[in-house]
Amino acid sequence: MALVFKDKKKSILITGIDSFTGKHLSVYLKNLGYDIYGTSYITEKKDIYQCDIRKKEEILSILEKVKPNFIIHMAGISFPAHGNNQDFYEINTIGAINLLDALVELNLTPKKVILVSSATVYGNQGLELLDESLCPTPANHYGASKYAMESMAKNYFSKLNLIITRPFNYTGHGQPDHFLIPKIVKHFKEQSKSIELGNIDVSREFNGILYICEVYAKLLESNHSSKIVNLASNRGIKLLEVIEMMQEIAGYKIEVKINPKFVRKDEIKSLTGSNEKLFGLIGEVVQRDFKLTLKDMFEA
Repeated sequence: MALVFKDKKKSILITGIDSFTGKHLSVYLKNLGYDIYGTSYITEKKDIYQCDIRKKEEILSILEKVKPNFIIHMAGISFPAHGNNQDFYEINTIGAINLLDALVELNLTPKKVILVSSATVYGNQGLELLDESLCPTPANHYGASKYAMESMAKNYFSKLNLIITRPFNYTGHGQPDHFLIPKIVKHFKEQSKSIELGNIDVSREFNGILYICEVYAKLLESNHSSKIVNLASNRGIKLLEVIEMMQEIAGYKIEVKINPKFVRKDEIKSLTGSNEKLFGLIGEVVQRDFKLTLKDMFEA
């Protein structure tokens, strides 16, 4: 016999709710009227359950308690330089499949399940614009673990209302300092005289966290499923432009030193993701000026 959802029509379970994205997304969705529940690897408090997603029995227990109408699965390792390669597969791949298996086992069919993959699955395509028609060729264990998750998850398209997202670079207040944009902002907050970077002429997507939150909200409410879609804007910003924006915000100029260790051979000058499929599903989402995101991070 199928388990019955709570009366709450907009209850959502966000795995990895204490992550950078999870914190912002939970606030954003709460303001839209969602009842927020979450999982955390280390924390347990009201409506947030401690959970090791490598252990399916823990996921089963939480799903039986919450019976969410929506799920966004973002628990996992998001930093490609994480030291233990085995963790990528146990957490990013097996953990996600544990969640899908648990839903099927409990005969739960939420209105929407979103699995968060990554644009790193594309690897080095040698192209400036990446779209979903490309065959992924991941170049590191992080990307490979996400692609393995995608490959397995597609088997659940016929069983669950499932969407897989491939986010490109995004940032905002609260992102850890080992990521590039927070590193740059931190140097300016500390009024450092210099900063070491790689090729500053390259153009990459640096989307704001509010853009990502709005996209997720629209995907949750869409009628689409069984899709793999970029979370992209096709808006390239050069690192040199980021430095110039920060110099205006902070009111001083910083010396940029090019560290050869950070310069990749044959690096693509411009690299962005196509948003054609995304906007075809949810309509166009307008993103605010990136300088405002940097200003928020600097003043936080």
